[in-house]
Amino acid sequence: MRGGQPGFMKNELLVIGPFVIYGYGLMIALGIAAAYGTAVYRSKKWGLDPDMIFGLVITCVLGGFGGAKILYLLTEWKWVAQDPVYYLQNLADGFVVYGGIIGGIFAGFLYCKIRGLRFLEYFDLVMPSIALAQAFGRMGCFLAGCCYGKETSFPVHVVFTQSAYAPNGVPLIPTEIYSCLLNLLNYALLLYLSRDKRSSRRHGASGQIAAFYLINYSAGRFVMEFFRGDEGRGQIGILSTSQFISIFTLGAGILMLLYVRMHKGGMRGEALR
Repeated sequence: MRGGQPGFMKNELLVIGPFVIYGYGLMIALGIAAAYGTAVYRSKKWGLDPDMIFGLVITCVLGGFGGAKILYLLTEWKWVAQDPVYYLQNLADGFVVYGGIIGGIFAGFLYCKIRGLRFLEYFDLVMPSIALAQAFGRMGCFLAGCCYGKETSFPVHVVFTQSAYAPNGVPLIPTEIYSCLLNLLNYALLLYLSRDKRSSRRHGASGQIAAFYLINYSAGRFVMEFFRGDEGRGQIGILSTSQFISIFTLGAGILMLLYVRMHKGGMRGEALR
């Protein structure tokens, strides 16, 4: 990203014969590893079982990828209906983050239900790590050139030269970088809010950190969508699909925060087993 100068991003970071390391895939892998490591570290401070984290993370990742793919196919249903074979043959391409969030949360809930864990406590534990993983994911988008911004004349921009997704040779708003920074800010804020779990419990029941994640992410994503220039994100009226979903996830986060604060002690014992 340079002011007025061409940029260079490359998704194929390393090629050795038939073996290729892609920037997007590498960032996703690093994000999952970072999410797992930070969740395990913080689980020990919170007095939660660190042995449960691996299974929880894997379950959420699988549910997240499944949800992200399903929502992508729903937003692209007209094209899918015309050539379903193509989309079946290219399952590794095309994901929508909100589908991943919804699918991951649902999968995590089922995992906690099956293992007899208090869902809201683990929900609070992992959400800062999810924000960190999303920051890595957006860097992957930057390397690949997907999720790009609108054309701009602003001095701070990015110019892709070898992207298979973004228009090459055109100055674009670096939405991937801004999204990465927003996710890092969300991660830092959630860590600050959850710095002392026992203090958090004194001021409210489990679920507050997760609620703040939903509020922060939804607000940031709604604003960022105005600067996105990539096609195929879906449209509902004047809003993009993600903006439309943001309204509901923001509302869900606010309602969740109000609910847990109104029931300070009532959810500590059960916490949605």
